Amino acid sequence: MTDPGLGPRSPRLSPAVLASVEDALRPVDHRRQREYPGDGTKRQPIHTVYVPVDRVETGLAAAWGGAALAALDQHAADSSTLAAVLGLTPALLDEVWPLVRSKLEREPIEDLRVDAEDGYRAAPEAEDADVLAAAATVAADVRAGCAPPFLGLRAKCLEGPVRARGLRSLDLFLGGLVSGVGGPSGLDGIDLRITLPKITDVAQVEAMTTVLQRLESAYGFPEGRLGLELQVESPQAVLGADGRSPVAPMVHAAGSRCRGLHYGTYDYSASLGIAAAHQASDHPAADHAKSTMQVAVAGTRADAVDGSTNILPVGSRDQVHAAWRLHAGLVRRALERGFYQGWDLHPAQLVTRYVATYAFFRQAMPAAATRLRAYVAQVDGGVLDEPATAKALASVLIRGLDCGALSITEISAATELDRAALDILAGRPL
Repeated sequence: MTDPGLGPRSPRLSPAVLASVEDALRPVDHRRQREYPGDGTKRQPIHTVYVPVDRVETGLAAAWGGAALAALDQHAADSSTLAAVLGLTPALLDEVWPLVRSKLEREPIEDLRVDAEDGYRAAPEAEDADVLAAAATVAADVRAGCAPPFLGLRAKCLEGPVRARGLRSLDLFLGGLVSGVGGPSGLDGIDLRITLPKITDVAQVEAMTTVLQRLESAYGFPEGRLGLELQVESPQAVLGADGRSPVAPMVHAAGSRCRGLHYGTYDYSASLGIAAAHQASDHPAADHAKSTMQVAVAGTRADAVDGSTNILPVGSRDQVHAAWRLHAGLVRRALERGFYQGWDLHPAQLVTRYVATYAFFRQAMPAAATRLRAYVAQVDGGVLDEPATAKALASVLIRGLDCGALSITEISAATELDRAALDILAGRPL
């Protein structure tokens, strides 16, 4: 005889119990939605180029592109030579070669950061003039339509000895930029970003957020127009005195204006006592810091950004080739670990930035397209993908499209999806 207490029947949870659960968890839902709105929904640049404030020149992006092409012509005049240098297949380099050359001619720098911090070596009394000159030069490029789509300033940090100097330079740069383009509307279409280096405390982020609010008001920007990047260069940003990691609270203190966390390869390594010869973005200590950064920004619409290498492709052909191999390998390694942006410090690094990035996305496309097409068609392609995986597959194709590695024509041919459909699958607003 079946126990009537175990047979099929109506649910036993009363409406009152369900209502109490809703009441208890509704604030949790709201807090999670506020603090973790989801992945980024806009284009992410694949690199940030740092140029000292006293070396900013008119037509800088085009000059860097020209110098990169000259280095390519001098040290690897054809795709087969570069394939041998970088250890890539000639067929893949044949695909990438014309795309990279076109990118270097059309949009060689995606994100420019005028550097008034570590990269700037002039005397303190020259900084006002240098900052204003750089702002005027960048403004001229904006007016001419040849400025990078992402740009901004890295001022000095908020530590006591340089705090006032850094804020003054930030104020002067923004004022000169706005004046040079005829008002804040002259910067429409430009993603403006301010990089705060050497963060060690959440209070510094809170203070900078207040400063940016005041500057937006002073120069007529809408609130939130100035994005904030936080540079992780010290152990104190990764692990605080209380044994907790302050980097996630730093991201949330910046709120919706936080664009990302940037890893400072050399300052961070030096702070840990790592010998100069071993300071690199692939050191285990770097991986630990960057993994912490990556977790901290997950779901916040901010990005974790890799650092740089100071081994520059200059000198003899052998020296250039060795530096290219190193840089390409670091870029590829970062991409494989989910870091889609890094720093470039020299025009010739643009060669391997784009070659390695384009090769990565072109190699990723066939499998991603096949799985995405099967997911949309609900056909068993041998891999049972979930919505989160479909989102990741669409996102990688969008990243390849945004940087120029892929075209919508070839993506649509492989997936039968247009850009709007990819955006929907990736969870991006139309």
